[in-house]
Amino acid sequence: MEKLPIGIQNFEKLRGEGYAYVDKTASIYNIAKGGVCIFLSRPRRFGKSLLLSTFRAYFEGKRHLFEGLAIAQLEQEWKSYPVLYLDLNTGKYDTKESLDERLANNLSLWEKTYQVDSNAVQSVATRFENVIRAAHELTREKVVVLVDEYDKPLLQAINNEPLQADFRNTLKSFYGNLKSCDEHIRFAMLTGVTKFSHISIFSDLNNLQDISLDARYADICGLTADEIAQTFDGYLEAFAQKEGSDKATIMRQMKQMYDGYHFSENMTKDMYNPFSVLNALSEQKFRNFWFSSGTPTFLVKLLQNGDYRLQDFTQGDIIASDLSGKGNLISEPIALFYQTGYLTIKGYNKEFGSYRLGFPNMEVERSFLNFLLPRYVGTTDNRSAYFVETFVNSLRQGNVEAFMEGMRTFFADTPYELVKDLENHYQNVMFTICRLMGYHTVAEYRTSQGRIDMVVQTNSYTYVFEFKFGKTADEALRQIDTKDYMLPFAANGTHLMKVGVNFSKETRNIDDYVWKNDYVG
Repeated sequence: MEKLPIGIQNFEKLRGEGYAYVDKTASIYNIAKGGVCIFLSRPRRFGKSLLLSTFRAYFEGKRHLFEGLAIAQLEQEWKSYPVLYLDLNTGKYDTKESLDERLANNLSLWEKTYQVDSNAVQSVATRFENVIRAAHELTREKVVVLVDEYDKPLLQAINNEPLQADFRNTLKSFYGNLKSCDEHIRFAMLTGVTKFSHISIFSDLNNLQDISLDARYADICGLTADEIAQTFDGYLEAFAQKEGSDKATIMRQMKQMYDGYHFSENMTKDMYNPFSVLNALSEQKFRNFWFSSGTPTFLVKLLQNGDYRLQDFTQGDIIASDLSGKGNLISEPIALFYQTGYLTIKGYNKEFGSYRLGFPNMEVERSFLNFLLPRYVGTTDNRSAYFVETFVNSLRQGNVEAFMEGMRTFFADTPYELVKDLENHYQNVMFTICRLMGYHTVAEYRTSQGRIDMVVQTNSYTYVFEFKFGKTADEALRQIDTKDYMLPFAANGTHLMKVGVNFSKETRNIDDYVWKNDYVG
């Protein structure tokens, strides 16, 4: 079997050292022939760096690296162009000078290559313009510009607006050369995680073609089920043997854990997370590989500040009118959650041009909620995990009292400053815990008589929760009865448990609760 290309971002290394390659070159050829200035947004660890490295090898005319691939039959010329490759992925951008220094280092190398007199007094934008013109004049071929992770400095400064403003100004003038020097440019491509600050950075680039939501290139990064089955068949077989299973079962589990990403409004292709898939095949176990490779701390802060309902994320009810980042991604961060890979497209309303978003798969949902819970209630991860395990056993056994007393203890240590909207806060925490238990959980369950606050289903029990704030648990229980909330579940063959809960605004905890085993199916 060919080696798994985990962490391999250099196309020449991948092809020369016997690593498996999922052939994306037909799309690469079409992009190269059909556009001049391209922008692509994809989540981290989705193969953007390898993609740009492949473009680099192609434009440098390294035909031997593409033998046996689709592009070998499509390209007839194999010309070599001067390539200016800028990788902003590595580096710490904590001052204005740190970005200037990174750009200046690349410019010095290019100036030496293309015989440009270096003038450190000039701005990095001016020096970049001089390099582009000189490379064209020296080689008599137009220039190819490839920028990997254009937005890394901006992401690192997301909570520092003055520094981010400095970065925006620097990058706007620097990238502006892709328009002002267009007569010298054969092709340019910029990739990144986000499109935030899209207007201010690229406002002058009216020649920029954004293919991030283009259905033709939805699979340019990531893996499809067919690609996994065809390219990694031997690894799937070994995985299945180790599990005492078969390849079809492994693929079903793979789909549940790592599939579900959609990068076009038509959603014709489900994309698997390549980083998680490759690591799962290597270790022959399913873990949360992608999520654990980077923590979304700044996203959690945005989520808490926005008082969003977590059930909307899980139930795919987050609506976004725009995913391009044209708005303020700090005060309205939903597009940022999509761009960074924590949400994906679940539906598209053509009439209103709006997107319905939700978690793409089990890895992201479980990991995100696990990461989020301690930050909502001020506990450690280990303590949260202990409570969740305890809650699982309580609901599995139909022990409502143990579950509610555990919740009461859990809420007792929640710091006062964490709670902004009392009702939304407790609904979020209750919902998160039940989802983490692995039980089917639906918030705001719609019936003909109204909306049930929360329904939790185990193999043997169906729990119908109604929450009140500053009232009584008896009132909550009466609402379940008067509105026939139990009726939709009367024939599902489980024990039906109705639970009324009242939260106190004064104690900021569960004030009282009542429950009744309503019916045995």
